[in-house]
Amino acid sequence: MQTVFQFMKKYIYILITLITFSSCSEYQKALKSEDTSTKFKLGEDLYNEGKYEKANKLFAQIVPDYRGKPQAEKLMYLYSQSFYKMRDYYIAGYQFERFASSYPKSEKLAEASFLSAKSNYMLSPVYTKDQKETKQAIEKLQEFINLFPDSEYVTEANTLVKELDYKLELKAFSIAKQYDHISDYEASIKSFDNFIFEFPGSTLREDALFYKLDASYKLAINSVEYKKQFRLNSAKVSADVFKKAYSNSKYIEDVNAMSDKIEEELKNYSNKANI
Repeated sequence: MQTVFQFMKKYIYILITLITFSSCSEYQKALKSEDTSTKFKLGEDLYNEGKYEKANKLFAQIVPDYRGKPQAEKLMYLYSQSFYKMRDYYIAGYQFERFASSYPKSEKLAEASFLSAKSNYMLSPVYTKDQKETKQAIEKLQEFINLFPDSEYVTEANTLVKELDYKLELKAFSIAKQYDHISDYEASIKSFDNFIFEFPGSTLREDALFYKLDASYKLAINSVEYKKQFRLNSAKVSADVFKKAYSNSKYIEDVNAMSDKIEEELKNYSNKANI
């Protein structure tokens, strides 16, 4: 004998199935319909329900029909948002930028401009890959900050810029360190010099100065004789700069050991000069 609970469970299942079927049927009819207002209304309802892909398909069908009409601004905003919600950041960035240029007096202007820039941020790859998109995202975010300095989104924009800047720092630092790893010390020294110049306030500055010294030290110690004294003096300068800037560094013992060895080697040239 069927219990009341089993009956209710079966009834609810059938009801949900009917509602789902009805909803799908309504959506399919709207897709085939020539009525743009029906598509707009259902698209907005689906968007509000979080069904962004379905909403996007309906919006895409009617965008050309609403061009120049009063409802076009709202439609283009929802259309742009649907791409963003779908994580299609390449198209979202383009659509938000298009919205901002088309509706410069819109109350959504700052938000659209920010989301256009943030879409570029979302396209930024991990630091080990080429950073073309990262640089573009920084430019877009900085443009937004300059255009809307009082916007509620400026704090987040600044945070995103800092994150992207750090990614560029990691990229530059890893390249310089890789040169050191493969024993191309001259390239490593040059790369760390560029890093220190380009990112003077970097949290990796201490590490960069140490690894530059490390590369300078190895290059000098293993140098051919006619270049050795000059390279030892260069390494000595690097050691002195590091000790002056980071006297309590976690690297200080290694730095002092290298410094002592450099001084010892340089004494040989001093003694030869006195003979």
